[in-house]
Amino acid sequence: MRSERFMKAGDATLPSPQTSEISPEIASDWFAARHRERHRIFLVVWYSANLLLIFSMFAAIYAAVWEYSTRKYLKGFSDAIIPAAAAPEQKIQAILDWMSNGPARLAAGRAGSSPNRDPKDTLNYNSLLRVCGTATNAFINLADSGDLAARRVLLLDARRSAKHVDAEVLVNSRWIVVDPVFRVILRGPDGASLTREELTNPEIFSAATSNIAKYDPNYSFERTAHVRLARLYLIGPPLRKTLDFLLPGWEDSTTVSLLVERESLAAMVAIIVVVLLLGLLRVSLRWYGERRLGIRAVRVRVQLRRACQAFLDTTG
Repeated sequence: MRSERFMKAGDATLPSPQTSEISPEIASDWFAARHRERHRIFLVVWYSANLLLIFSMFAAIYAAVWEYSTRKYLKGFSDAIIPAAAAPEQKIQAILDWMSNGPARLAAGRAGSSPNRDPKDTLNYNSLLRVCGTATNAFINLADSGDLAARRVLLLDARRSAKHVDAEVLVNSRWIVVDPVFRVILRGPDGASLTREELTNPEIFSAATSNIAKYDPNYSFERTAHVRLARLYLIGPPLRKTLDFLLPGWEDSTTVSLLVERESLAAMVAIIVVVLLLGLLRVSLRWYGERRLGIRAVRVRVQLRRACQAFLDTTG
């Protein structure tokens, strides 16, 4: 009985739920403060996204002008080198002949023979035309401007590292191999141009390369690739798997090779993707602000209409 009375007495000292509840005024102030804080955060994100979108749109215009000027430059270059009415193999040979015997060029680029993907450099510096990667860059850009479908092909060693870079050109429905640094179309004993698959045969490979001065026999075709994503380290392998799943055959595309070999085109595509993503972010933010926070953003077309009306208003 004493223990029961003790427990009842203790229970009587505990605060009742009604007395421990927050008053409506305090709760209202707390929710109002949280609402104002959410508004402030939203506005910071909203204006930041808009500024980034505006900046990226100007960057996209700059990249588009850069790509247009590069295309015009390459078109003028190819028109001076490649006969317009020539057959595809004749066009290829014309590019290789220019690379071998063209007019005098500067000895070294801005960074010697370092990797450079600007065709305005690879076409004008002698040192860059003697390195397999940049020589292939020059060849692919000229081939594309000469209406040839061309893509690069990387010759890989056992560790999947690139040991040499060649080009493939689509001729009569066959991707024939061209070596820009040695200035040759790889041909068999019968003089016919060869494909990458045919060059995996050791006898055919030996016959095709035996007469090429200083050709390293290690530049063989057992392992090849068009794009190496391993250079991206951790994101490279999962990115390749994702692309293989979503876009089978993406690596064989000439457009992918051109993206790798032309800085201006890669920059333009990348910044357009950024503009689209930021545009999607802006639409999502506007939806969130209107539906969840009750913020009504003035739409761009309304602002433009008001600006036009104010500009054209002659009253007063």
